[in-house]
Amino acid sequence: MVGRLDGKTALITGGARGQGEAEARLFAEEGANVMVTDVLDDALGDIVKSIGVRARGTRADASSEADWARAVDETLAAFGRLDILVNNAAIYRVGPIEQERLEDFNRVLSVNLTGVFLGIRACIPALRAAGGGSIINISSVAGLEGFAGHAAYGSAKWGVRGLTKIAALELGQYGIRVNSVHPGAIDTEMIRPYARDGADRGAAYPIARIGTPTDVAQLALYLASDESTYVSGAEITIDGGLAAGSPMVAVRS
Repeated sequence: MVGRLDGKTALITGGARGQGEAEARLFAEEGANVMVTDVLDDALGDIVKSIGVRARGTRADASSEADWARAVDETLAAFGRLDILVNNAAIYRVGPIEQERLEDFNRVLSVNLTGVFLGIRACIPALRAAGGGSIINISSVAGLEGFAGHAAYGSAKWGVRGLTKIAALELGQYGIRVNSVHPGAIDTEMIRPYARDGADRGAAYPIARIGTPTDVAQLALYLASDESTYVSGAEITIDGGLAAGSPMVAVRS
């Protein structure tokens, strides 16, 4: 099936690499115009150029209210409408609570949670003017259960989960659907410094491999498309079965 996003315009944050890049490429392949934002200037320019005429890019910090206003304005100026918002931008850090500095904790929240709030708020008028649309908030399995060492990251991703449900309740009247996606371990530059090396990565998961950015992009595509017009307020895991429970009690036939 091709052309699943024909006539639609998407704004994707953190799109210069990883999951955001995969989403931008796939959405464009499926007929969407895409506005890609990031703070990685060189990578952003390369991605937009490689996607081609369906893509534009603008430097934007997800935690900046002014950058959000400009990104929406540039999207409308370039493509005339906005139908899809993917709140993908995030930063990642781990460490015990006792050693966590307040400024580091707040910085993670400012991008990973406040940035999602700012994005939703900034895009509502354009989505409403388009007759509705889809907001896809990228959370994490760390937003579904606790992980030691993830005080800042986990707090933000739990917040994204709750914010998603509130936005779904408020925006449904405008035909705007809001859902959260909860990836497990995905092979991206963001987590690679913290991930185990070797062939056993993901071996303990029910689906015994680590996830790819394309895995997440395919789920985002479904939520962005008209195939999911009755899906809102949902939290969807994409984690190889990690959140289903302990693999220690799995029974293999």
